[in-house]
Amino acid sequence: MKKIRVGIIGVGNMGSNHARNITIEKACPELELVAVADNNPDRLAWAKQQGYGENVAWFDDATAMLDSGLLEACIIAIPHYDHPRYAIACMQRGIHVMVEKPAGVYTKQIREMNEVADQHPEIKFGMMFNQRTNCVYRKMRELVQSGKYGEIRRTNWLITDWYRPQAYYNSGGWRATWSGEGGGVLLNQCPHQLDLWQWICGMPVKVQAHVHFGKWHDIEVEDDVTAYVEYPNGATGVFITSTGDGRGTNRFEIQMDKAKFVVENDTLTMWEFEVDEPTFSKNCEEPFGCLKTTMIAVETDGQNPQHVGVLNAWANAILHEGKLVADGREGINGVILSNAMHLSAFLDKGVAFPLDEELYYNELMKRVATSRRKTEVKTVFADTRGTYGGNN
Repeated sequence: MKKIRVGIIGVGNMGSNHARNITIEKACPELELVAVADNNPDRLAWAKQQGYGENVAWFDDATAMLDSGLLEACIIAIPHYDHPRYAIACMQRGIHVMVEKPAGVYTKQIREMNEVADQHPEIKFGMMFNQRTNCVYRKMRELVQSGKYGEIRRTNWLITDWYRPQAYYNSGGWRATWSGEGGGVLLNQCPHQLDLWQWICGMPVKVQAHVHFGKWHDIEVEDDVTAYVEYPNGATGVFITSTGDGRGTNRFEIQMDKAKFVVENDTLTMWEFEVDEPTFSKNCEEPFGCLKTTMIAVETDGQNPQHVGVLNAWANAILHEGKLVADGREGINGVILSNAMHLSAFLDKGVAFPLDEELYYNELMKRVATSRRKTEVKTVFADTRGTYGGNN
């Protein structure tokens, strides 16, 4: 079996997880780990002791690894600002690339990354949206987009089971700072949910957000968010998230013309209406009449391969022209949502799409300039001298 020679930039939480899946767990049979880069000497020394294999080359500089000629593909698992920078570096060298979430911090840098991707169609460019492999969300999307249940009327996602104590934020100098991370719960914990929200329901046309910065922790970025959106068809949605709820909830609900869907506790439940609501409302003669509904525990294929599924699909795309779980270009959508929520809070007003990307960038840079972590953020990309290790 042919194996793809892969390198990893950053052996923080996620980079080390990918390395382990490829080497120790042997869960990705078409990938072979040949190189690792991390400019944190302690983290690199730690990684060398993890049993990733005798033939792994170690680098303290990511560019040197990319120029080594060892790689056919690369996984980027470093702090957010540098995701586009190294994705572009890979593409320009003919190296297939998988980027950890989020695609970047602000849409201007992601658009540049996507433009380079368009110039290199031979490169398999994937985004690590592992939650798209979850059977309940895949099935929810299939049903919502089938046309059988009419249009979306309302969406609600309460995702507050991200509890983090102060020690989490104290564990890395880049965490929860405008210059190091570029945001808080929206940029670190919630990219998967923002991606799934738009993947299943589509993009809204307007956002109004109430964002609290350092409400529950001693941090400068957001740890509590309530956002309201409007969709092109007039439907509305609410997205609520926090890292401060001691006992949080994860419940995603979609109300449609002829059904309600709920994902909670890893289960998809549907309430199917006997007739669509507009027809019932028009023809019902009882002032307190109620739709007849049938509750159904929706069957799925039960598959939820997560990170391994994304990596194996990427390998299949490289070797056999298979389909990626998520094309890297799609990573911009969730960042548009998080940028719009931030901008709405910065300006204290609603934000319409298309997002004013220059205005958002300027507002972000004001906060970077006064950030606790004094790291230079260049016009498009971050300074790369911060530690590569670290994600989630």
